[in-house]
Amino acid sequence: MKIGLYFGTFNPIHVGHLVIANYMADFTELDQVWMVVSPHNPLKEKATLLTDMHRLALVKVAIDDNSKLRASDIEFNLPKPSYTSTTLAYLKEKYPENEFALIMGEDNLRTLHKWKNHETILKNHKIYVYPRVLTTQEEAEVSDINAKIGNDFSQNANVIFCEDAPVMKVSATFVRNAIKDGKDVRYLLTEPVHKYIEEMHFYK
Repeated sequence: MKIGLYFGTFNPIHVGHLVIANYMADFTELDQVWMVVSPHNPLKEKATLLTDMHRLALVKVAIDDNSKLRASDIEFNLPKPSYTSTTLAYLKEKYPENEFALIMGEDNLRTLHKWKNHETILKNHKIYVYPRVLTTQEEAEVSDINAKIGNDFSQNANVIFCEDAPVMKVSATFVRNAIKDGKDVRYLLTEPVHKYIEEMHFYK
């Protein structure tokens, strides 16, 4: 089985995440997409970050009715900080029958050279890249990087660009701030996620 790994804090998971995950599961060679919830780094204090189990629960209720998507807590019990190369090695050993690929935005691809063991990752795993809507400031910041680095990785046979993937300019930060300000975010979240957040009074 070909499985795409979509890493994120998912704080909270929103429709932007789900559009990407569903696209990768339905419009690529991947059989399933595992949404890997990144654990809280104990060395970093983030008051706005929900506990690991609550963020995992939100992902589960968001994708409960989709057999092609799966919530994963695989990194919760691995050494911290979490390195993707370590996670991939662990998964390969635990599920030798599966083929694991990475799912990432093009902004992450530009900085892949900074990842631990990125050469090994690139050699042994396919990377499905979706376009990312950048702000004007971000476009200015990455223009040079894109020319120097992005083109190098883009020529790699294991890098697959999904240029027609629908991308929504929605961020978890925007959702959290909107909830804090008492705004209506029901259309930015699935109904079960919205209900869970409302009942637990998260982000207020």
